[in-house]
Amino acid sequence: MSRTWDEELRARGYRVTPQRQLVLEAVSKLDHATPEEICAQVQQTARGVNISTIYRTLELLEQIGMVTHTHLGHGAPTYHLASDADHVHLVCRDCGRVTEISPDAIRGLITALEDQHGFETDVGHLTVFGRCKECRGSAEGST
Repeated sequence: MSRTWDEELRARGYRVTPQRQLVLEAVSKLDHATPEEICAQVQQTARGVNISTIYRTLELLEQIGMVTHTHLGHGAPTYHLASDADHVHLVCRDCGRVTEISPDAIRGLITALEDQHGFETDVGHLTVFGRCKECRGSAEGST
């Protein structure tokens, strides 16, 4: 097992504050949560924590590599633990379902982008939009 959040923060020269701990717990629990959703989760434990504290904490945690964000559509970014970031997001435009898949599923695309364009893909930020199997099935059944 890797270091705990406390150990990671201390190793990088940062204090372990209740706000940082609560934000990390919320990010871990919610997975792909917006700052507002993280704030609501944190406020269940610590009512005095405001949205600006959440944004500052997320910014710091992202700078030191403990959380990362992605864009799953228009609007606010969503955050998840950096240790869980090695996946591609499939977002259904009809129902909004987010499915995580292994980068191996798109290895051919990643290789082609590198070979043909010299482009290194940031898989942690890769989001593919389309229609999920269930939505495609229900649309086909209604025609």
